[in-house]
Amino acid sequence: MIALKNEKEIKKIKEASHIVFLAHEAIKKAIRPGITTRELDKIGEDVIRANGANPSCKGYPQGSKNPFPATCCISVNDEIIHGIPSDRKLQEGDLVSIDIVADKDGYFGDAARSYVVGGNNPEAERLIKVTEECFWEGIKNAVIGNRISDISHAVQMHAEKNGYSVVREYQGHGVGFEMHEDPGVPNFGKPGRGPRLQEGMVIAVEPMINEGERYILEGDDGWTVYTEDGSLAAHYENTIVITKDGPKVLTMD
Repeated sequence: MIALKNEKEIKKIKEASHIVFLAHEAIKKAIRPGITTRELDKIGEDVIRANGANPSCKGYPQGSKNPFPATCCISVNDEIIHGIPSDRKLQEGDLVSIDIVADKDGYFGDAARSYVVGGNNPEAERLIKVTEECFWEGIKNAVIGNRISDISHAVQMHAEKNGYSVVREYQGHGVGFEMHEDPGVPNFGKPGRGPRLQEGMVIAVEPMINEGERYILEGDDGWTVYTEDGSLAAHYENTIVITKDGPKVLTMD
């Protein structure tokens, strides 16, 4: 069931989304060669808690035998998503993707960003650029009356036009009252399919783009997802709301 949000609820989701934005900004400033992914995770958690919110990924899902142990999913190079922060030190030229979800007063915001550590990796920089472009191409179609797969198709077409592949096993999703809600938002598919977009729908659109083939491997830790061929992967995500004036991005300020 897709839960439409009213103006008051969207305002609360925006508050959580703003905290996610602040956490990303703090981490972005701290990224450098030699810093550990665990140190970046602590920076994100400190910002979230200082702003009266909770790190939604930490301990998720409740009751699991293998809950996610950290605030941020931090994935490096061939890690696509759900990388677990550790004492691993980032190196010059690494591609690092960071996914953060925060909840405040029962409302959730979700966003992901990718960076090149220290610069000087043109291949990684191009992949990140195209991945972000995929998001923007996708949400051009996030208008009332269109269907979910109109977003999906645009993401896929832009990625493949640039020589990249789209991860198919994981997707975007509804968000707001929970971290993951209906509808699912794939990053591939034919247009004109899936639920019709309505005013008040809040969704997380999140292209996950591989430099090489689209196939994945799931790690032994039960969380980290890798590219099967060892190629680079990038991740870009924002929480958006469908309005009568078009899509509004909630996690960019």
